[in-house]
Amino acid sequence: MLPLSPLQRGMLFHSLYDEGGLDVYAVQVTVELRGPVNGDRLRAAAGGLLRRHPNLRAGFWHEGVPEPVQFVPTELGLPVADLDLAGLPAQERAEALETATRTALAERFVLHRPPLLRLLLVRLGPADHRLVVTAHHILVDGWSMPLLVRDLLDLYDHCGDTSALPAVRPYRDHLAWLARQDTDAARRAWAEALAGLDAPTLLTVPDPGRAPVRPGVRETMLPEGMTAALTALARRCGITPSTLVQCAWAMLLGVLTGRDDVVFGLTVAGRPAEVPGSESMVGLFINTVPVRVALRPAEPFDRLLRRVAAEQARLLDHHHLGLDDVQRQAGLGDLFDTLVVIENYPVDPSARAPLAGGATVGEIGARDATHYPLTLAVGLGKRIVLQTEYRPDVIDARHAESITRRLVRLLEQVAVASAVPVGRFDLLDDDERARLRTEGTGPSRPVRAGTVADRFAERAAVSPGATAVVCGQASLTFAQVSG
Repeated sequence: MLPLSPLQRGMLFHSLYDEGGLDVYAVQVTVELRGPVNGDRLRAAAGGLLRRHPNLRAGFWHEGVPEPVQFVPTELGLPVADLDLAGLPAQERAEALETATRTALAERFVLHRPPLLRLLLVRLGPADHRLVVTAHHILVDGWSMPLLVRDLLDLYDHCGDTSALPAVRPYRDHLAWLARQDTDAARRAWAEALAGLDAPTLLTVPDPGRAPVRPGVRETMLPEGMTAALTALARRCGITPSTLVQCAWAMLLGVLTGRDDVVFGLTVAGRPAEVPGSESMVGLFINTVPVRVALRPAEPFDRLLRRVAAEQARLLDHHHLGLDDVQRQAGLGDLFDTLVVIENYPVDPSARAPLAGGATVGEIGARDATHYPLTLAVGLGKRIVLQTEYRPDVIDARHAESITRRLVRLLEQVAVASAVPVGRFDLLDDDERARLRTEGTGPSRPVRAGTVADRFAERAAVSPGATAVVCGQASLTFAQVSG
């Protein structure tokens, strides 16, 4: 029996909250394999994967115990399903593959019935296969999935022999590290960071009963030159590109919500340096923490970057505290409904040597989701990728596209004018500005000369006893206002 990490507790809650609906916390990776694939080798590799990483055998239980626990069976098989589509015409084959992967993603895991991981091998042709790995997010995070695929393919080479791979530190060591952390100190630090916050930052109307849905997605890739300029700006300011994007997102949230003190969620890696080897461990390490940004219109953007980086640095040692516990320190309930995820992966399985038998790894695709109405996933590389995931039942595609465009426009400006005050950046494009000038504009008509005060005095002279002003239950006549 093992305890749960903070985010595991949150995911267990969301899964139990609506056991009959869609569970958005299923993640999937699809690996293109070019060449022959031996099913028996793959099955042996699947078994070896569960032996190498015992936490992948975990199930989760909450009834009749003081706190939810994860249990790890001594032995557990990992079935590999086969699907042969090679005989279908090309169009039908592509459609059938899409249906198969979506079906695998939509099939709910029962968290107390491990394994919460399944494999599907799809044969599209003699030398064309797709390996579909679907897991519940409660087992693994985004950093872990490439490690999992790498280990699975390495074990394929060695017919499931785990002794042929380097030793890996067990996930239980991370859980033990979490248990040793000073929770009271973390609560004090978060209480100080959130002191004075008067309201949450919400783009949508909260509705706890809203059924989960798969998100819509809008993706934009920034040009290399723009990415290089943003990276250089971050370097000059002594911060990471991640912090730069977060500050831009905070400014956009300020415009969208009309607030100058904004909060959004941030997924943090949760792999502490105090646990050597944590970067190669497979499991759920990430946590979600709030990022609070006070927006000062006169403050230059580059100063905002340095200030936010310093504020976040003071909280680094307290990222282990669960989100519910953090939010209780502010006393406002849920503090945000948007999430920022910085995607940064440790290995690229497609860069590996050919598998035993000669198959090579081609393109790799991934699918995941969150329960938040809007998630900004940021891929950092030669070209920054901005992926906006949105709940289509509360944020329509047009609005999501507008949000993405505005963020890109803001990043374009800060890349070349980082010393400009925060309140001076323009987030409207030409089309939006033209639409604002014309929408709601009706026909003009002549108006008599004079001011509003003149018209008020004329009405008071004609109807002194008529109601002029209403505030709640109180009202004043024109005569009373005129004095």
